[in-house]
Amino acid sequence: MYHHRSTLGPVELAFTDRHGGVSGVPFDSLNLAFFEHGERAVPQRNLEILLDDFAPGCPVVDLSQVHGRHVAVAAPGEPRPQGDGLVTDRPDVVLLVRAADCVPVLFADPAAGVLGAAHAGRAGVAAGVVPATVQAMRDLGAADVTAWIGPHVCGACYEVPVELQDEVADAVPATRATTSWGSPSLDLGAGVRAQLEADGVRVLDVSACTRESPDLYSYRRDGAGSGRLAGLIRRAVAS
Repeated sequence: MYHHRSTLGPVELAFTDRHGGVSGVPFDSLNLAFFEHGERAVPQRNLEILLDDFAPGCPVVDLSQVHGRHVAVAAPGEPRPQGDGLVTDRPDVVLLVRAADCVPVLFADPAAGVLGAAHAGRAGVAAGVVPATVQAMRDLGAADVTAWIGPHVCGACYEVPVELQDEVADAVPATRATTSWGSPSLDLGAGVRAQLEADGVRVLDVSACTRESPDLYSYRRDGAGSGRLAGLIRRAVAS
């Protein structure tokens, strides 16, 4: 169920893998996409299984992800916002972002009680969704932010046309890379790390390459047969 799960004080966070759910082939088995074969029932059941283990009874807030830089303040019970970043200063609210090669990033300042989550794809990295999420957290009172970089396609696997490489690397130079077979590529994880470090954020990289790992979902590898993994984070109520 989990590629990585850890805590930092009262904060609990995780990145999922593809195991422990109820999806059949080719999505087997913990597919957390919105739809599967045009239906919601199976991935919704997978989400319920995940939340029952991660944070029973806590509301979850997720996004209609659009590959931009908009950051929303989580509002449980409200319609799902469009955007690629979420922040909250409320305890026992689960923030969740989905990915299948893009970079899921989780953020926490436990002392301030402020959390964040971001979905950073190629366009989002270039547009600055990660710095925008850090700023939104600081607007809520965060000061000492730690970020976790989750599973994503690595620079050795993410081949792109040279024109697209130039476009993204002009915005975030650290993304420029070369595949293992010698063609132009993008290292989105390196770009995210550079943006975080430039903002004074402590970075913990718990990633693996989604394209290379059969335990993770990858659109690059599997196309329409790819499911979605999730990054999720919450702060427990102080006892």
